[in-house]
Amino acid sequence: MRYKSCMTNSTSDRGTEAQRDRRTLLLSILGFWLFYFAVNTLRWAIEGSPHQLEMIERRCVVTLLGMALTYLLHLLLRRLARQQMRVLVTVAFLATVPLSLAYATINYAAFDLVFPIDPTHEEMADFTKKHNSMITPIIESALEWYYFLAAWAVLHVALSYAARVREVERIAARYRAEAQTAQLRALRYQINPHFLFNTLNSLSTLVLRARNDEAEQMITNLSAFFRASLTADPAEDVPLAEEIRMQQLYLGIEQIRFPQRLQADFDIAPEVAEAAVPGLILQPLVENAIKYGVSRTSRPVTVAIRAHGAAGKLHLSVEDDGDGPAGEGAVNGHGVGLRNVCDRLAARFDGAAECHYGPRPEGGFRVELTLPWA
Repeated sequence: MRYKSCMTNSTSDRGTEAQRDRRTLLLSILGFWLFYFAVNTLRWAIEGSPHQLEMIERRCVVTLLGMALTYLLHLLLRRLARQQMRVLVTVAFLATVPLSLAYATINYAAFDLVFPIDPTHEEMADFTKKHNSMITPIIESALEWYYFLAAWAVLHVALSYAARVREVERIAARYRAEAQTAQLRALRYQINPHFLFNTLNSLSTLVLRARNDEAEQMITNLSAFFRASLTADPAEDVPLAEEIRMQQLYLGIEQIRFPQRLQADFDIAPEVAEAAVPGLILQPLVENAIKYGVSRTSRPVTVAIRAHGAAGKLHLSVEDDGDGPAGEGAVNGHGVGLRNVCDRLAARFDGAAECHYGPRPEGGFRVELTLPWA
Protein backbone atom coordinates (compact mmCIF):
# COMPACT_ATOMS: atom_id res chain seq x y z
CA MET A 1 0.00 0.00 0.00
CA ARG A 2 2.86 2.39 0.75
CA TYR A 3 4.36 1.73 -2.70
CA LYS A 4 1.02 2.41 -4.35
CA SER A 5 0.63 5.62 -2.37
CA CYS A 6 4.10 6.79 -3.39
CA MET A 7 3.31 6.11 -7.04
CA THR A 8 0.04 7.99 -6.74
CA ASN A 9 1.79 10.98 -5.24
CA SER A 10 4.45 10.88 -7.94
CA THR A 11 1.80 10.78 -10.67
CA SER A 12 -0.03 13.66 -9.03
CA ASP A 13 3.19 15.69 -8.90
CA ARG A 14 3.86 15.05 -12.58
CA GLY A 15 0.29 16.05 -13.43
CA THR A 16 0.65 19.27 -11.47
CA GLU A 17 3.93 20.09 -13.21
CA ALA A 18 2.42 19.34 -16.63
CA GLN A 19 -0.51 21.65 -15.92
CA ARG A 20 1.86 24.38 -14.78
CA ASP A 21 3.97 24.04 -17.94
CA ARG A 22 0.90 24.12 -20.17
CA ARG A 23 -0.41 27.18 -18.34
CA THR A 24 2.93 28.91 -18.95
CA LEU A 25 2.70 28.20 -22.68
CA LEU A 26 -0.87 29.46 -22.89
CA LEU A 27 0.10 32.60 -20.99
CA SER A 28 2.86 33.15 -23.54
CA ILE A 29 0.19 33.19 -26.29
CA LEU A 30 -1.94 35.62 -24.33
CA GLY A 31 1.01 37.85 -23.52
CA PHE A 32 2.27 37.85 -27.11
CA TRP A 33 -1.04 39.04 -28.57
CA LEU A 34 -1.88 41.46 -25.80
CA PHE A 35 1.51 43.06 -26.38
CA TYR A 36 0.65 43.39 -30.09
CA PHE A 37 -2.75 44.88 -29.25
CA ALA A 38 -1.33 47.38 -26.75
CA VAL A 39 1.55 48.52 -28.98
CA ASN A 40 -0.61 49.06 -32.07
CA THR A 41 -3.36 50.80 -30.15
CA LEU A 42 -0.82 53.12 -28.52
CA ARG A 43 0.88 53.83 -31.85
CA TRP A 44 -2.33 54.81 -33.64
CA ALA A 45 -3.40 56.90 -30.65
CA ILE A 46 -0.09 58.80 -30.66
CA GLU A 47 -0.37 59.42 -34.41
CA GLY A 48 -3.90 60.72 -33.90
CA SER A 49 -5.46 58.44 -36.49
CA PRO A 50 -9.20 58.83 -36.94
CA HIS A 51 -11.85 56.25 -36.10
CA GLN A 52 -9.91 54.92 -33.11
CA LEU A 53 -12.93 53.17 -31.57
CA GLU A 54 -13.74 51.26 -34.75
CA MET A 55 -10.07 50.39 -35.21
CA ILE A 56 -9.93 49.01 -31.66
CA GLU A 57 -13.00 46.87 -32.30
CA ARG A 58 -11.47 45.38 -35.45
CA ARG A 59 -8.12 44.98 -33.73
CA CYS A 60 -9.84 43.00 -30.96
CA VAL A 61 -11.31 40.63 -33.53
CA VAL A 62 -7.98 40.26 -35.33
CA THR A 63 -6.18 39.67 -32.01
CA LEU A 64 -8.61 36.94 -30.96
CA LEU A 65 -8.27 35.21 -34.35
CA GLY A 66 -4.48 35.52 -34.05
CA MET A 67 -4.65 33.85 -30.62
CA ALA A 68 -6.72 31.04 -32.14
CA LEU A 69 -4.19 30.47 -34.95
CA THR A 70 -1.29 30.51 -32.49
CA TYR A 71 -3.13 28.04 -30.26
CA LEU A 72 -3.37 25.67 -33.24
CA LEU A 73 0.40 25.93 -33.63
CA HIS A 74 0.70 25.25 -29.90
CA LEU A 75 -1.37 22.06 -30.26
CA LEU A 76 0.83 20.89 -33.14
CA LEU A 77 4.05 21.49 -31.24
CA ARG A 78 2.65 19.88 -28.11
CA ARG A 79 1.88 16.69 -30.03
CA LEU A 80 5.51 16.61 -31.15
CA ALA A 81 6.91 17.55 -27.73
CA ARG A 82 8.76 14.23 -27.38
CA GLN A 83 10.59 14.65 -30.67
CA GLN A 84 14.21 15.76 -30.91
CA MET A 85 15.00 19.45 -30.70
CA ARG A 86 15.94 19.81 -34.36
CA VAL A 87 12.62 18.25 -35.38
CA LEU A 88 10.69 20.65 -33.18
CA VAL A 89 12.56 23.71 -34.47
CA THR A 90 12.09 22.63 -38.09
CA VAL A 91 8.38 22.04 -37.61
CA ALA A 92 8.05 25.37 -35.79
CA PHE A 93 9.62 27.32 -38.64
CA LEU A 94 7.69 25.47 -41.33
CA ALA A 95 4.33 25.65 -39.56
CA THR A 96 4.78 29.37 -39.04
CA VAL A 97 4.62 29.94 -42.83
CA PRO A 98 0.91 29.07 -43.31
CA LEU A 99 0.15 30.65 -39.93
CA SER A 100 1.68 33.95 -41.09
CA LEU A 101 -0.19 33.82 -44.40
CA ALA A 102 -3.47 33.09 -42.63
CA TYR A 103 -3.02 35.91 -40.17
CA ALA A 104 -1.91 38.36 -42.88
CA THR A 105 -5.04 37.50 -44.85
CA ILE A 106 -7.26 38.06 -41.79
CA ASN A 107 -5.52 41.33 -41.00
CA TYR A 108 -5.81 42.52 -44.60
CA ALA A 109 -9.48 41.63 -44.79
CA ALA A 110 -10.29 43.32 -41.48
CA PHE A 111 -8.56 46.63 -42.16
CA ASP A 112 -8.14 47.01 -45.94
CA LEU A 113 -10.77 44.98 -47.71
CA VAL A 114 -13.98 45.00 -45.66
CA PHE A 115 -15.17 48.59 -45.19
CA PRO A 116 -11.79 50.34 -44.93
CA ILE A 117 -12.08 53.29 -42.60
CA ASP A 118 -8.56 54.73 -42.69
CA PRO A 119 -7.58 56.84 -45.73
CA THR A 120 -4.44 54.81 -46.27
CA HIS A 121 -6.44 51.62 -46.10
CA GLU A 122 -9.01 53.05 -48.53
CA GLU A 123 -6.28 53.82 -51.05
CA MET A 124 -4.90 50.32 -50.68
CA ALA A 125 -8.36 48.81 -51.14
CA ASP A 126 -8.90 50.91 -54.32
CA PHE A 127 -5.51 49.82 -55.62
CA THR A 128 -6.34 46.18 -54.96
CA LYS A 129 -9.71 46.40 -56.70
CA LYS A 130 -8.20 48.28 -59.66
CA HIS A 131 -5.39 45.79 -60.24
CA ASN A 132 -7.41 42.81 -59.06
CA SER A 133 -4.57 41.58 -56.85
CA MET A 134 -4.51 40.94 -53.11
CA ILE A 135 -1.49 38.63 -53.16
CA THR A 136 1.24 41.24 -52.95
CA PRO A 137 0.08 43.09 -49.81
CA ILE A 138 -0.78 39.82 -48.07
CA ILE A 139 2.62 38.31 -48.81
CA GLU A 140 4.41 41.47 -47.68
CA SER A 141 2.43 41.46 -44.44
CA ALA A 142 3.00 37.72 -44.01
CA LEU A 143 6.77 38.22 -44.29
CA GLU A 144 6.66 40.81 -41.52
CA TRP A 145 4.50 38.65 -39.29
CA TYR A 146 6.56 35.53 -39.98
CA TYR A 147 9.46 36.77 -37.85
CA PHE A 148 7.21 37.68 -34.93
CA LEU A 149 5.34 34.40 -35.01
CA ALA A 150 8.53 32.39 -35.55
CA ALA A 151 9.99 34.08 -32.47
CA TRP A 152 6.99 32.91 -30.45
CA ALA A 153 7.32 29.40 -31.92
CA VAL A 154 10.99 29.26 -30.85
CA LEU A 155 9.94 30.46 -27.39
CA HIS A 156 7.35 27.66 -27.29
CA VAL A 157 10.00 25.08 -28.23
CA ALA A 158 12.38 26.45 -25.58
CA LEU A 159 9.72 26.32 -22.86
CA SER A 160 8.71 22.81 -23.91
CA TYR A 161 12.31 21.65 -23.87
CA ALA A 162 12.84 23.21 -20.44
CA ALA A 163 9.75 21.36 -19.19
CA ARG A 164 11.17 18.09 -20.56
CA VAL A 165 14.49 18.73 -18.85
CA ARG A 166 12.73 19.38 -15.54
CA GLU A 167 10.73 16.18 -15.95
CA VAL A 168 13.87 14.16 -16.66
CA GLU A 169 15.56 15.71 -13.63
CA ARG A 170 12.57 14.85 -11.44
CA ILE A 171 12.58 11.26 -12.68
CA ALA A 172 16.35 10.97 -12.18
CA ALA A 173 16.07 12.40 -8.67
CA ARG A 174 13.27 9.94 -7.83
CA TYR A 175 15.31 7.01 -9.17
CA ARG A 176 18.36 8.13 -7.20
CA ALA A 177 16.27 8.32 -4.04
CA GLU A 178 14.77 4.88 -4.69
CA ALA A 179 18.20 3.42 -5.42
CA GLN A 180 19.60 4.93 -2.24
CA THR A 181 16.69 3.53 -0.21
CA ALA A 182 17.20 0.10 -1.77
CA GLN A 183 20.91 0.28 -0.99
CA LEU A 184 20.23 1.24 2.62
CA ARG A 185 17.78 -1.63 3.00
CA ALA A 186 20.20 -4.12 1.46
CA LEU A 187 23.04 -3.03 3.74
CA ARG A 188 20.78 -3.09 6.80
CA TYR A 189 19.49 -6.58 6.02
CA GLN A 190 23.05 -7.85 5.62
CA ILE A 191 23.62 -6.96 9.26
CA ASN A 192 20.65 -8.60 10.96
CA PRO A 193 21.31 -12.23 9.81
CA HIS A 194 24.94 -11.93 10.92
CA PHE A 195 23.94 -10.77 14.39
CA LEU A 196 21.20 -13.39 14.70
CA PHE A 197 23.61 -16.17 13.71
CA ASN A 198 26.10 -15.20 16.42
CA THR A 199 23.41 -14.78 19.06
CA LEU A 200 21.81 -18.14 18.33
CA ASN A 201 25.21 -19.79 18.59
CA SER A 202 25.66 -18.22 22.03
CA LEU A 203 22.17 -19.26 23.06
CA SER A 204 22.85 -22.83 21.93
CA THR A 205 26.00 -22.89 24.06
CA LEU A 206 24.05 -21.72 27.14
CA VAL A 207 21.43 -24.40 26.63
CA LEU A 208 24.03 -27.12 26.17
CA ARG A 209 25.70 -26.02 29.40
CA ALA A 210 22.34 -26.00 31.21
CA ARG A 211 22.59 -22.30 32.01
CA ASN A 212 18.84 -22.02 31.67
CA ASP A 213 18.29 -18.77 33.59
CA GLU A 214 20.88 -17.00 31.47
CA ALA A 215 19.43 -18.55 28.32
CA GLU A 216 15.99 -17.29 29.30
CA GLN A 217 17.34 -13.79 29.93
CA MET A 218 19.12 -13.86 26.57
CA ILE A 219 15.92 -14.91 24.81
CA THR A 220 14.03 -12.07 26.50
CA ASN A 221 16.64 -9.52 25.46
CA LEU A 222 16.84 -10.97 21.96
CA SER A 223 13.06 -10.78 21.60
CA ALA A 224 13.04 -7.14 22.71
CA PHE A 225 15.93 -6.33 20.38
CA PHE A 226 14.32 -7.81 17.29
CA ARG A 227 10.88 -6.49 18.13
CA ALA A 228 12.33 -2.99 18.09
CA SER A 229 14.65 -3.47 15.10
CA LEU A 230 12.34 -5.33 12.74
CA THR A 231 9.42 -2.93 13.15
CA ALA A 232 11.55 0.05 12.10
CA ASP A 233 12.06 1.07 8.50
CA PRO A 234 15.71 0.41 7.58
CA ALA A 235 15.76 3.56 5.45
CA GLU A 236 14.55 5.83 8.25
CA ASP A 237 16.55 7.51 10.99
CA VAL A 238 15.95 7.03 14.70
CA PRO A 239 16.79 9.20 17.71
CA LEU A 240 20.22 8.51 19.11
CA ALA A 241 18.62 7.65 22.46
CA GLU A 242 16.73 4.80 20.76
CA GLU A 243 19.91 3.60 19.05
CA ILE A 244 21.71 3.58 22.41
CA ARG A 245 18.83 1.62 23.96
CA MET A 246 19.22 -1.00 21.23
CA GLN A 247 22.94 -1.30 21.96
CA GLN A 248 22.20 -1.69 25.65
CA LEU A 249 19.91 -4.59 24.77
CA TYR A 250 22.60 -6.10 22.57
CA LEU A 251 25.32 -5.72 25.16
CA GLY A 252 22.94 -7.19 27.74
CA ILE A 253 22.74 -10.28 25.53
CA GLU A 254 26.52 -10.47 25.18
CA GLN A 255 27.13 -9.89 28.90
CA ILE A 256 25.23 -13.11 29.56
CA ARG A 257 27.63 -14.79 27.17
CA PHE A 258 30.73 -13.14 28.70
CA PRO A 259 29.72 -12.36 32.30
CA GLN A 260 33.27 -12.00 33.60
CA ARG A 261 34.90 -10.37 30.61
CA LEU A 262 32.52 -7.79 29.14
CA GLN A 263 32.04 -4.38 30.66
CA ALA A 264 29.97 -1.66 28.99
CA ASP A 265 30.56 2.07 29.28
CA PHE A 266 28.15 4.68 27.83
CA ASP A 267 29.06 8.36 27.68
CA ILE A 268 26.27 10.17 25.82
CA ALA A 269 25.97 13.95 25.96
CA PRO A 270 22.37 14.86 26.88
CA GLU A 271 22.04 17.45 24.10
CA VAL A 272 22.50 14.82 21.35
CA ALA A 273 19.95 12.32 22.69
CA GLU A 274 17.40 13.31 20.03
CA ALA A 275 19.89 13.56 17.16
CA ALA A 276 18.79 11.49 14.16
CA VAL A 277 21.00 8.55 13.19
CA PRO A 278 20.48 5.56 10.85
CA GLY A 279 18.87 2.69 12.72
CA LEU A 280 21.30 0.07 14.12
CA ILE A 281 24.28 2.00 12.75
CA LEU A 282 26.28 1.22 15.91
CA GLN A 283 25.35 -2.43 16.26
CA PRO A 284 27.94 -3.87 13.80
CA LEU A 285 30.65 -1.81 15.51
CA VAL A 286 29.70 -3.12 18.93
CA GLU A 287 29.50 -6.62 17.47
CA ASN A 288 33.03 -6.24 16.08
CA ALA A 289 34.26 -5.12 19.50
CA ILE A 290 32.77 -8.28 21.03
CA LYS A 291 34.06 -10.57 18.30
CA TYR A 292 37.61 -9.27 18.04
CA GLY A 293 38.15 -7.67 21.45
CA VAL A 294 36.18 -9.52 24.12
CA SER A 295 36.02 -13.07 22.78
CA ARG A 296 39.78 -13.24 22.13
CA THR A 297 40.98 -12.39 25.61
CA SER A 298 40.55 -13.87 29.06
CA ARG A 299 40.63 -10.61 30.99
CA PRO A 300 37.87 -8.00 31.42
CA VAL A 301 37.44 -5.74 28.40
CA THR A 302 35.50 -2.51 28.32
CA VAL A 303 33.41 -1.63 25.28
CA ALA A 304 32.78 2.12 25.32
CA ILE A 305 30.19 4.02 23.31
CA ARG A 306 30.49 7.79 23.30
CA ALA A 307 28.55 10.57 21.60
CA HIS A 308 28.79 14.35 21.59
CA GLY A 309 28.01 17.22 19.26
CA ALA A 310 30.23 20.03 18.03
CA ALA A 311 30.04 22.59 15.21
CA GLY A 312 26.96 21.07 13.62
CA LYS A 313 28.41 17.56 13.64
CA LEU A 314 27.47 14.50 15.68
CA HIS A 315 30.52 12.52 16.79
CA LEU A 316 30.03 8.86 17.68
CA SER A 317 32.68 6.38 18.72
CA VAL A 318 32.83 2.72 19.64
CA GLU A 319 36.06 1.41 21.13
CA ASP A 320 37.41 -1.40 23.24
CA ASP A 321 40.61 -1.99 25.18
CA GLY A 322 41.14 -5.59 24.20
CA ASP A 323 44.57 -7.16 23.67
CA GLY A 324 44.37 -7.25 19.89
CA PRO A 325 42.88 -4.89 17.32
CA ALA A 326 39.13 -5.37 17.60
CA GLY A 327 38.76 -4.76 13.92
CA GLU A 328 41.69 -6.78 12.57
CA GLY A 329 39.30 -8.44 10.13
CA ALA A 330 38.17 -5.03 8.99
CA VAL A 331 41.75 -3.78 8.77
CA ASN A 332 42.60 -6.73 6.54
CA GLY A 333 39.59 -6.04 4.37
CA HIS A 334 37.32 -8.76 5.73
CA GLY A 335 35.14 -6.78 8.15
CA VAL A 336 31.73 -6.96 6.47
CA GLY A 337 29.95 -5.23 9.34
CA LEU A 338 32.36 -2.28 9.45
CA ARG A 339 32.30 -1.86 5.68
CA ASN A 340 28.51 -1.90 5.75
CA VAL A 341 28.45 0.87 8.34
CA CYS A 342 30.70 3.07 6.22
CA ASP A 343 28.70 2.25 3.08
CA ARG A 344 25.41 3.03 4.83
CA LEU A 345 26.69 6.40 5.97
CA ALA A 346 27.98 7.20 2.49
CA ALA A 347 24.63 6.29 0.94
CA ARG A 348 22.51 7.98 3.59
CA PHE A 349 24.40 11.29 3.79
CA ASP A 350 25.77 11.43 0.23
CA GLY A 351 29.38 11.90 1.29
CA ALA A 352 28.65 14.34 4.14
CA ALA A 353 29.47 11.75 6.84
CA GLU A 354 32.87 10.38 7.81
CA CYS A 355 33.95 6.95 8.98
CA HIS A 356 37.40 6.43 10.52
CA TYR A 357 38.76 3.37 12.29
CA GLY A 358 41.99 1.80 13.43
CA PRO A 359 43.90 0.27 16.34
CA ARG A 360 44.31 2.31 19.52
CA PRO A 361 47.92 3.04 20.59
CA GLU A 362 47.17 1.61 24.05
CA GLY A 363 45.56 -1.50 22.59
CA GLY A 364 42.17 -2.39 21.25
CA PHE A 365 40.30 -0.77 18.40
CA ARG A 366 38.39 2.44 17.83
CA VAL A 367 35.79 3.47 15.25
CA GLU A 368 34.77 7.12 14.89
CA LEU A 369 31.70 8.27 12.98
CA THR A 370 30.96 11.90 12.15
CA LEU A 371 27.42 12.70 10.96
CA PRO A 372 25.61 15.92 10.07
CA TRP A 373 23.70 17.23 13.08
CA ALA A 374 21.03 19.89 12.66
